Amino acid sequence: MKSVLITGASSGIGKALVEHYVAEGYQVYAAGRNAQKLAQIFDGQPRITQLVFDVTQLAQIKAAAEQVDQLEHLILNAGDCEYLDDVMAFDSQQFARIIQVNLLSVGYCLEAFLPKVIGLGRIGIVSSSATILPFPKAQAYGASKAGLDYLAHSLSIDLAQHHIGVSLIQPGFVDTPLTDKNDFAMPWRISSKQAAKAIFKGMEAGKHHIRFPFLLIFSLRLLALLPFSWWRALITRNTQK
Repeated sequence: MKSVLITGASSGIGKALVEHYVAEGYQVYAAGRNAQKLAQIFDGQPRITQLVFDVTQLAQIKAAAEQVDQLEHLILNAGDCEYLDDVMAFDSQQFARIIQVNLLSVGYCLEAFLPKVIGLGRIGIVSSSATILPFPKAQAYGASKAGLDYLAHSLSIDLAQHHIGVSLIQPGFVDTPLTDKNDFAMPWRISSKQAAKAIFKGMEAGKHHIRFPFLLIFSLRLLALLPFSWWRALITRNTQK
């Protein structure tokens, strides 16, 4: 039976991914930091193994990795989003926190779990469509996700000789507890189940880039062709109304 490990499994895209992979016949390692929440969701499901660790704590991750034999897929999905409300009062602690949760944690997980991924296996790294264009108040979030983009591309080169693929996953707006906090318009927002289906399909097809929904991605990439000064003027005018 094929196996997959998914971080951030207790809510949002991660939870939907666990459910989708189980339905597709996979043995799933569902990872999260809240043991009680994982148990409430996944207890009694024989094809789900719960792994409890904080993705920012390397020792916890390594201890959990001892419960894992081998993996066909590793999906590093856990992350957080915080916006910088006042750029003139730049919060370096907030910046460091988001970088650690979204970027450094992926390095920790790779150290612990990459040796478990077998040849012809695949790693999925969940970034964001926000890396296509810079957005206001997203200095920490955007920087962390841009780092993941480079990491995924570089990993893909070096892991090719080991016959391990890498998928860079760049979702648009997905209905999750994180996006529920947003106070701005979120065009073409999709459900977590739709996101999970798109990720599963892309991983199974061996795609390097998994981007969705199409209309949002197309619009952002079109806008990215503009000179940066034009985009800056446009987004500044819209956000200062």
